[in-house]
Amino acid sequence: MSEVRGCNLPDDLYYWPQKHVWVAPLDDGTVVVGVTDVAQHLAHAIISALPKRIGRPAKKGRSLGTIESGKWVGPVTAPVSGEILETNPLLGTDPGVINRDPYGEGWFMKIMPEDWDGDSADLVTGSEGIGAYHAFLDEEGIECG
Repeated sequence: MSEVRGCNLPDDLYYWPQKHVWVAPLDDGTVVVGVTDVAQHLAHAIISALPKRIGRPAKKGRSLGTIESGKWVGPVTAPVSGEILETNPLLGTDPGVINRDPYGEGWFMKIMPEDWDGDSADLVTGSEGIGAYHAFLDEEGIECG
């Protein structure tokens, strides 16, 4: 796990820094999608998380659902296109799990990507991902601490 400007960023995930989403590819070809530590810090206490329904299409760059805090409402942007297979059941009763554990129990949904190789070309991972997120946070003046 890397820490950049007080924000936790696991080295093994794929990121879309401008949209504050992460992606974890699984062995079965599916991907888990969630919001980053940066996103949950910017939102503050999350009071509602409403993912789109299972079976619906996910379109890269479009909303997968919304997250709401006391000061902000916004979309979780799809980092890949495909089919929504599963949504996190905890979000309905405990949306604050995103604040407490954005990379673990606070995941948002699982998707079967249509074109992982094509869609992931726009995402960054490893040291390149951490470096890209660092540059974005510096440019925007964002700190999590």
